[in-house]
Amino acid sequence: MAIIKEFKEFAFKGNLVDLAVAVVLGAAFGKVVEGLLDGVIMPLIAMVAGKPDFTSLSTTINGTVFPYGKFIQALLLFVIVAFVIFLIVKGINKYNKKAADAPTGPTPSETLLAEIRDALKK
Repeated sequence: MAIIKEFKEFAFKGNLVDLAVAVVLGAAFGKVVEGLLDGVIMPLIAMVAGKPDFTSLSTTINGTVFPYGKFIQALLLFVIVAFVIFLIVKGINKYNKKAADAPTGPTPSETLLAEIRDALKK
């Protein structure tokens, strides 16, 4: 019974639940980016390069087929996801910096009210 209690404490800790939510959202975000890549970016590249689908690109060396197009497509997907995550983290860091730079002391109104309070005490 102690193992079940320990497992419940482990499984329902905030960090683990946050991680599970992040994994689900990350998977959904990956699908969105993949749709963007397949539906918008790859057709734009196809207009320029003349190939509508990179996954069909391959080369044969000594009878062995190397489908390098799949790698190119996966690499583009990775670069897009990494760039979007970079922008998100940059925005979060900028927000956190603003919050850290905010003055922590009393506002001018609070200082004035403290002076009035002190004057009334005298």
